[in-house]
Amino acid sequence: MSADQEAINGLREALRVSPNNIPLRIHLAQTLASFGHLEESETEYREALSIAPNDINLKLGLADVYSRQGKNSQAMVVVEDVCSKSDAPGKAFVSYAKLLLREGDVSNAVAQYKLALEKDPGVADEELGLQLGVGAGYEDGDVFEGRVRESNRQTDDDSMPAEIERPKIKFEDVGGMETAKEEIGIKILYPLKHPEMYEAYGKKVGGGILMYGPPGCGKTYLARATAGEIGAGFISVGISDVLEMWTGSSERNLSALFESARANAPCVLFFDEVDALGGKRSDMQSGAGRHVINQFLSEMDGVDKSNEGVLVLAATNAPWHVDPAFRRPGRFDRVLFVPPPDEPGIAEILRLHLKGKPQSSIDFQKIAKKLKGFSGADVKAVVDQTIELKLRDAMKTGVPKPIETKDVVTVAKSLKPTTREWFSTAKNYAVYSNQGGIYDDVLRYLNL
Repeated sequence: MSADQEAINGLREALRVSPNNIPLRIHLAQTLASFGHLEESETEYREALSIAPNDINLKLGLADVYSRQGKNSQAMVVVEDVCSKSDAPGKAFVSYAKLLLREGDVSNAVAQYKLALEKDPGVADEELGLQLGVGAGYEDGDVFEGRVRESNRQTDDDSMPAEIERPKIKFEDVGGMETAKEEIGIKILYPLKHPEMYEAYGKKVGGGILMYGPPGCGKTYLARATAGEIGAGFISVGISDVLEMWTGSSERNLSALFESARANAPCVLFFDEVDALGGKRSDMQSGAGRHVINQFLSEMDGVDKSNEGVLVLAATNAPWHVDPAFRRPGRFDRVLFVPPPDEPGIAEILRLHLKGKPQSSIDFQKIAKKLKGFSGADVKAVVDQTIELKLRDAMKTGVPKPIETKDVVTVAKSLKPTTREWFSTAKNYAVYSNQGGIYDDVLRYLNL
């Protein structure tokens, strides 16, 4: 037995004797994280929080483990909750700044880091300070808030042209998601296929749809299929394509992307993780983030130029962070909940992923019943692991055997849906912060 496993086992044994010992649970969670056992560490933090739900150190520890697993949305929810308290420690705002920086929200990261230093100078993080231009060697605000040093300013205003894709996939390649397909068909596909109908009523072709739901449920794939369905251009926009630390550059990047879409109309302009670009202005303590949102809204409105034929799709795992102004008619006036696939959808996804693989009369419906709540990405993981098991058997015996129903079911039993955590967060917003009924679909899905 390795030394790290011995240490972990010793702590677990101590917890059996004293299960409500919070310092001991924190020590175990930290030890697990230090050895790379992040999922087990997360479990320990969550167990400890069920005992001491208001412990700030536990919450920050859980947020750190979330962050290290790439679960940024979950980490952000926890840290925001801690920072909203009057007794929030300086280290909480350091964690908040790091998460904001990771999402590309530099201006807000600077504001939160400065707040952390005001509360407790002892939490200064040299590396973070260098990344944000805050601390020794920097004059207050010389890089941010519009007072950029001329020697550091980027002088090349020529924006890189956006890459225009021509997706080959269509709706028939997307398993399930029939409600979302129908809504997109009415809002986007029908106007382009029957422009004369819209011309008769003097209505322009274009508009926006905001898709939200658990990660891995096919929002990006559906956006690409939308472009492929009508033979339109497709521009995929990530955070790094827009946000820059230099004042004004983000707004120029955003404008250039819309200009590329207009020049290549009909074109689907897809914004992934749109909450990072269009967060709530009321939550922002600096002006730079607000300027980006204002520019985004202006481009969607087509204030200076027509958006005829520009179809704006956006996806987010955290719709509660998106500024309400984006949901005004003429912008993202359709908000679509993209849930995990239902049983027929799961069966269809299984068929798509197993297509062309050696198989023997697989009962897709039987397997689909075992995968309730699984996202499309989770279903793909089940197929991938099943194939790996069959390959191992084939390497041992030298004889490849077809995939059978029992093989997939066996793997399915060993996995859990990754959507559960998202729904635990979404449920709170749907129950307690459902102004305008935006989360009614979530309540219906959860039978609440």
